[in-house]
Amino acid sequence: MSSMSLDDYSRLSPDLVINAVESTGRLSDARVMALNSYENRVYQVGIEDSLPLIAKFYRPARWTYAQIQEEHDFCRELTEAELPVVGPVAGEGGATLYDYEGYRFTLFTRKGGQAPEPGDYEQLHRIGMLLGRMHAIGKRQPFQHRPALTLERFLNQPSQLILAKDFLPKTLTGRYQAVIARLGEQIRATGLETSAFIRTHGDCHPGNILWTRDDGPWLVDFDDCQSAPAVQDMWMLLAGTRHEQELQMAELLDGYTMFHDFNVAELPLIEALRSLRMIHYAGWLTSRWDDPAFPRYFPWFNSGGYWEQHVAELEQQVILMEEPPLRAL
Repeated sequence: MSSMSLDDYSRLSPDLVINAVESTGRLSDARVMALNSYENRVYQVGIEDSLPLIAKFYRPARWTYAQIQEEHDFCRELTEAELPVVGPVAGEGGATLYDYEGYRFTLFTRKGGQAPEPGDYEQLHRIGMLLGRMHAIGKRQPFQHRPALTLERFLNQPSQLILAKDFLPKTLTGRYQAVIARLGEQIRATGLETSAFIRTHGDCHPGNILWTRDDGPWLVDFDDCQSAPAVQDMWMLLAGTRHEQELQMAELLDGYTMFHDFNVAELPLIEALRSLRMIHYAGWLTSRWDDPAFPRYFPWFNSGGYWEQHVAELEQQVILMEEPPLRAL
């Protein structure tokens, strides 16, 4: 496994996918459909006399075995507490992580649903209840192997990679270095590094929540679960004007605090976390640019116009970081 590069999916043919699934003791009906996924490779695989399964093949060399297993263990802990979470399907002996021909993969049941409606207060209240239940479990013990949301991972490493790759136009290098340095100072001043960290979903945006008519919200895709402040699982659900976001946060917290206390001192972290996500996202695209799928799916990336807009948006974040934080209405 260690000899495979981060973008080596070259041998992941439909036949290999079928053979991998059948190696778990299931019989495929040979129907394979690729699903949208950039970081990993995900397929719907038909199963004889049963419902299709979703097979997720982890990007080689990205996570260690222990890190992936800890993701699965967290999902199992949540599902055992009867939380609506789409977690890995356990096989014989409780195994959820499999190896086949150098690839690590796992299986999920197929779950229908749609993304939550932006700004829907009733849905936000229900999602807040789910997040509160999840965090009440997440705080019971720390992750031992999963990473933490640190400035090193989300600011230093991605910005250094972007500069090292010479992706930035020379005319923007000075502005980029200056805004990264300023944001680093501002983010440290928020107290992020000394905040209480718990086990979180880590990437809780509307695309990773399935809204179902009968059961409400279901959480999916714990691939980026990490140690982070609780507000990391909330801020990506906010949209619109400042006032609209405050009203949305109020609904989230009204549901959340039914199951778990929330420290309002984390509200100033929201713009810090947004800034880090923007920096990390650009670094992620940079790090994956040698994967043939990325230029195909992100044709707008790595152009002069993209980098000009990216630097300007980071400079806007400097201004937003100086404004008062959102209030808990």
